[in-house]
Amino acid sequence: MPCRNAQLNEASSAARHRLDRWLWFTRFFKTRTLAAQAVSGGKVHLNGDRVKPAHAVQVGDGIGLMLGGVLAEFTVLGLPDRRGPATEAQQHYSEQPASVERRTRHREAQRLADLSRPRPDSRPDKRDRRRLVRFQRGEG
Repeated sequence: MPCRNAQLNEASSAARHRLDRWLWFTRFFKTRTLAAQAVSGGKVHLNGDRVKPAHAVQVGDGIGLMLGGVLAEFTVLGLPDRRGPATEAQQHYSEQPASVERRTRHREAQRLADLSRPRPDSRPDKRDRRRLVRFQRGEG
């Protein structure tokens, strides 16, 4: 009888994942703890709802999460068995076209903002750094 229960548990666990575990397996977060903190902190939504890290994820669910300050929306295509390489992880989700466009526009705006920022020709030497520190402290 114990073998039958173990098989049922394996089958039921294969049909769904915890949200924090799925995010970690698909490499959205470096650790499972970071994934759980993001879900608890409201940075991740499942089907438009704020949920807890242990909430079950199923194939076809929609996941919205903040990546680099921009909302990214994904559809769950599969439930990975392990945290494998990035190419393997990418097979388990697809990004919505609107999300791809939004993130591309944001990335381009960031690039243009970086280009418009003035840059010095060289790094400050020791004397210049001391002057900068005095200026920032309001001493000079």
